[in-house]
Amino acid sequence: MDTVYVQTMWQVMEELRDANQLESALSGCLDILCKATGSPKGTIWMYDEQSGSTIALIVHGTSDATGESAGQGEGLVGSVTASGETEIHKAAEVQNMKLAGVDGPAISGKNLMCVPIKTPKHTIGCLLLTGKEVAYTEDDKRTCENCCSILALDIEDKGFTFRPFENREPILTARNVIKEFPSGEEIHRILKGVDLDIYPGELVVVLGESGCGKSTLLNIIGGMDRMTEGELKVEGRDMSDPTEAELTEYRREYVGFIFQAYNLMPNLSAYENIEFIAEISDKPMDSMEALRLVGLDDKANNLPAALSGGQMQRISIARALVKSPKIILADEPTAALDYDTSIKVLSVIEKISKENKTTVLMVTHNPEIAKMANRVIKLRDGKISSIRVNLHPLKATDLVW
Repeated sequence: MDTVYVQTMWQVMEELRDANQLESALSGCLDILCKATGSPKGTIWMYDEQSGSTIALIVHGTSDATGESAGQGEGLVGSVTASGETEIHKAAEVQNMKLAGVDGPAISGKNLMCVPIKTPKHTIGCLLLTGKEVAYTEDDKRTCENCCSILALDIEDKGFTFRPFENREPILTARNVIKEFPSGEEIHRILKGVDLDIYPGELVVVLGESGCGKSTLLNIIGGMDRMTEGELKVEGRDMSDPTEAELTEYRREYVGFIFQAYNLMPNLSAYENIEFIAEISDKPMDSMEALRLVGLDDKANNLPAALSGGQMQRISIARALVKSPKIILADEPTAALDYDTSIKVLSVIEKISKENKTTVLMVTHNPEIAKMANRVIKLRDGKISSIRVNLHPLKATDLVW
């Protein structure tokens, strides 16, 4: 029996057995199947009976396809989900092939394979592998079909439920974002072509090792740094190469920042730190209301030196919130805090996202925090390596590390 086949089947079963969240397990299985078949890109699509559409749920590779949908029988994905039969297409056949409906995404120039995820009775989605330089083989097909059968049985056994995205109009779109820094006589490329969509009201966590470009990406989105190449649009407004005046307005009115180091002014009280930001904003909320939202209205007159680290971080959250921003960017907001204090801070961020419907983009090195996100984006070596949707995000108080 083929060694790659046996190893891949075993790895998939181990991933499903050991993962404590099904979404994480599916993401891990997608990575395994991409590696086993030599596919640079892959997507798991799930069928939603209510809408009759098959919707991209988990992505491996550089493109964010999460939320793209294919109607019943539409495009390659819709066709495979309807027929329950694997389709393999060589590069010459793929040019401008539609994956979804008439207006859905197209691909070109590489080999692809689409495999149904099905139980003996139902097809519940499909696995799409693309970008391979050589044609997919019968061994690739056998491996993926058997692994997809295991996925389908595990999904049904664990009671996995899928709901389509309610709003797919992005608040922020980044395309081919590149960032370079001079390093002596050389140029060091930190971001190597990032494509990303952020949607209104979602909580997104960006994971990755130190030096992978997480904070650089956050700074570019927040207008704290400029990209070398690429495109950035916020609610349709082009912020790829803004003037200094446009940047100042954007940072002041549109974005709220939560920093690891708090950045509070030491000679101002908690209330004054927040009021200072409120006074330079066009549509601020009441500063005391911002303090109440983070549970520190009783500390309004305290100077930062009289506050704990967790309290100072919550003040910095209130300071970001008082501007009524469309997007809040949080860079390692719990890195300097202990577990109990971290949970309090994360609970505030969770509350802002859910109750205020504020879009939150949070960078962290802690994979446990990713379990509270609506979507998890992994960066590796300056590129997005995977994107997954958490259909059942954990509460901050349920996180353990």
